Amino acid sequence: MNFDYSEEQQLLANSVKQFIAKDYTFDARKEILDSAGGYSDRVWSTFAEMGLLGLPFASEYGGFGGNAVDLMPMMEAIGEGLIVEPYLATVGLGGQFIARGGTAAQKKALLPAIVEGKLKLAFAQNERNARYDLSHITTRAQKTESGYILEGEKCVVIHGPCVDKLVVSARTAGKDTASRGISLFLLDRNTPGVSLKTYRTVDNLRAADIRFSGVNVPADALVGKEGKALPLIEEVIDYATALLCCEAVGAIKFANEATLEYLKTRKQFGVPIGSFQALQHRMVDMMISYEQAKSMASLACVKVDSADVTERKRVISAAKVKIADACRHVSQESVQLHGGMGMTEELKVSHTFRRLTTIVQTFGDADHHLERFAACD
Repeated sequence: MNFDYSEEQQLLANSVKQFIAKDYTFDARKEILDSAGGYSDRVWSTFAEMGLLGLPFASEYGGFGGNAVDLMPMMEAIGEGLIVEPYLATVGLGGQFIARGGTAAQKKALLPAIVEGKLKLAFAQNERNARYDLSHITTRAQKTESGYILEGEKCVVIHGPCVDKLVVSARTAGKDTASRGISLFLLDRNTPGVSLKTYRTVDNLRAADIRFSGVNVPADALVGKEGKALPLIEEVIDYATALLCCEAVGAIKFANEATLEYLKTRKQFGVPIGSFQALQHRMVDMMISYEQAKSMASLACVKVDSADVTERKRVISAAKVKIADACRHVSQESVQLHGGMGMTEELKVSHTFRRLTTIVQTFGDADHHLERFAACD
């Protein structure tokens, strides 16, 4: 497989890296984290101006019609720069539900707004005790004459406090773990009856536990077919997982480069510690983990758009397992090789450690994906 970017992809990668180097420095990121919203409207507008928000959407909605491979440079840049804006939540999750399952009217109304940076989305799926079971949904949507009434609670909705609208999974029929009877609804975050308990995650992203109490949802808020949303949820989650793997590759790359630079400059016994053979071996192992992770992330992005359901699940799970191993290995080694300062707030590598640790758990940990991989035989 050729892992080199095309000319267009390389130009995109270079433009994003230049933006991060100039306008999204580590100090600028800290200011964004300390702001009330935990993200920057200015940065989001810049993403829209650069065309980054329209990469995967069809040209008729103002996008570029790209596939997952075309998003790889952006996701790697997000990983390198530790960008905290809701790009994956909007472009990789919420926007994909509209693009893949929405009605013509929903697409026409919402996708151009996403591309222009006027609409941010988050996916409210996780529930207590569900672990990584996408069919475990207790939130209920009771059908009425005019639409539906939502009752239930979602937890750890990443970027929930930052967005304009939520894509919410709810059960319109069946038992709490049945594969049928799951539906998707689109509603404003500030809809009456929707209450948020907001907080920061360990990697400093904004998240929320969201309660739905007697929330009236119009009939045209339904995304996809009633009671048949699980295959669409699995498809979009796999797509987002492939993009997340690319983000991990970018973060791993930064951790390796920062650690190598530290080994070259930190001296002990009058010589750089990078001259010690034992540390050289550890650095080589970190680079091997990076190359393997990059290979698997590339394969995941290729297959997520082209493979059948069974092969897609196998490849995505295989990639997530390998990425999880690489995240743990590189994040822990980078901190250890930096010594005690590797865990300080002032060092970007410590924040990269946290992000990589969180990525391991997002959309399923290694044990979950090993089970799913085996089930695909």
